[in-house]
Amino acid sequence: MTYCVATMIDAGIVFASDSRTNAGVDNISTYRKMKIFERAGERALVIINSGNLAVTQATINMLEQSIKRNTDPHLMSVKTMYEVAELIGAALREVRHRDGPYLMENQVDGSASFIVGGQIEGEHQRLFLVYSEGNFIEATAETPYFQIGEVKYGKPIIDRVIKADTCMNDTIKCVLVSFDSTMRSNLSVGMPIDLACYDRDSLRINNVHRFDEQDTYMQHLRLSWGEGVRKAFAELPNFVW
Repeated sequence: MTYCVATMIDAGIVFASDSRTNAGVDNISTYRKMKIFERAGERALVIINSGNLAVTQATINMLEQSIKRNTDPHLMSVKTMYEVAELIGAALREVRHRDGPYLMENQVDGSASFIVGGQIEGEHQRLFLVYSEGNFIEATAETPYFQIGEVKYGKPIIDRVIKADTCMNDTIKCVLVSFDSTMRSNLSVGMPIDLACYDRDSLRINNVHRFDEQDTYMQHLRLSWGEGVRKAFAELPNFVW
């Protein structure tokens, strides 16, 4: 299981992904699920993924190979974010078409999904969710964020906080609290957490950070959030019969 989220606000886009690929008493491994494609001043793209690790790796590798071989169209040559989402969907379908039957023979779930967002010179910032089948949807003002993986525990805090005019700092805090809530309720989601923030119209990714178990900010955030929730609960009025 995994948890990834991206939320688009007026100020930009915040991306975050955990790194847990397996979880158990004696079987825990990690893998970075965030990939950045950037040509500063011309385009900045962030891709995060969830699902079968071999499928997501093969999909990203196929996209990277197209860039290296300059096989048009590729992520660094297309003119719109819509075309970026199309390329990811097409690569995902190709990998699943190739590997899917063999995975099914061994009862292995080959599903995978991607969130991709950013901006290409000449258009506004955009955010897409690419489904396992290769089709996709775009974030809107009414639905400004996407989650993939273990989504249910982090969703309530995002629903309550995130609006189009939410500032970048509050959005970062909200996203990290959604991770804390998810990790507290599901051990299959865990550190490290990768965070990337895109400032609208900057056409570059300036802020990237990895939070591990020893990260002092994340420890303080967890403690403050827990104390704040308990305080708010204690101040709720009692029900009067």
